[in-house]
Amino acid sequence: MDNFFEGKHGPLLIAEIGGNHEGNFEYALKLTQLAIESDVDVIKYQLYSGSTLVNKKESPGRHSHFKKFELSKEQHIKLAKMCINNNVQYSASVWDLSRFDWIDAFLKFYKVGSGDLTAYSLLESIAKIGKPIVLSTGLSNLSEITDTVNFLKSRNSIYELENYLSILQCTSLYPNKEEDVNLNVINTLKNKFNYPIGYSDHTKGTLALKTAYSMGADILEFHFTDTREGKTFRDHHISLTQSEVLSLIKSIKEINILKGNSKKILLPNEISSDHITSFRRAIYPRKFIKLGTKIKEEDLITLRPNHGIDAREISKLIGKTAIKDIEKLSVLSYEMFK
Repeated sequence: MDNFFEGKHGPLLIAEIGGNHEGNFEYALKLTQLAIESDVDVIKYQLYSGSTLVNKKESPGRHSHFKKFELSKEQHIKLAKMCINNNVQYSASVWDLSRFDWIDAFLKFYKVGSGDLTAYSLLESIAKIGKPIVLSTGLSNLSEITDTVNFLKSRNSIYELENYLSILQCTSLYPNKEEDVNLNVINTLKNKFNYPIGYSDHTKGTLALKTAYSMGADILEFHFTDTREGKTFRDHHISLTQSEVLSLIKSIKEINILKGNSKKILLPNEISSDHITSFRRAIYPRKFIKLGTKIKEEDLITLRPNHGIDAREISKLIGKTAIKDIEKLSVLSYEMFK
């Protein structure tokens, strides 16, 4: 079975342009090209109609914001083809049920944002399609996450499979304070669920992303922009630029090297260094030992290097009798005792 959540550098790297294009399609194209050149695995957008997302009467300001940031069907399809033609996955949080029919062909998985973790009617429509899902968990507690996971499994048994659902630790603040990131939740989710677990970032910089990966995150999602300078829309200020993404990838490669092998063995380089001799201790006479002396613990000392009798065998020497005179600090052998 294909691993939908495996990236070319290790973790699946999702660069979210989201609304950073601010409704300007030419700017969306520019950001997409920069993201492609950043060597990420997935470029993510938001697919919605302001009128089917926000209640105009209850939140007129939010409604106007999303109406301004809308991209058309044709524009999203052009962005999707641009990604795919450059060997990068196109992804979108699809917030409008009417758009599934034409965008589905371009999606390998569906991203469910934190705000829709409890939108069961939307989740049911996605579950019926049966593609992998990436689920962000901002605004939620563990019980709500469990309920949503169980709901998805109840609507389509394919989500019993570990490779069809992934869960991202996320805190829905813009930006996150360091004390609100709570990367230890990654371990909580790994212990609770048999799914790939990742992290969706809303911090400034890359430290949280690097730390999340070192803690075992299988997916790293972050916002993406060309520059933060002079921008008023909040998402730009928690976004990475192309140079920062490339630096993050470099760090991931370094972390991969540092992670190394999970087997604890004596390494060839440790053997060739001879440190197993120079760092470990052997047993030496603390003082001159006369022929016929019955060895006591206070007659011995363990010191580097490990020449002669290994320090682990000190109890075997105690009680033996020296059959010759033994000089202080000389290398010992069992032939000297009976």
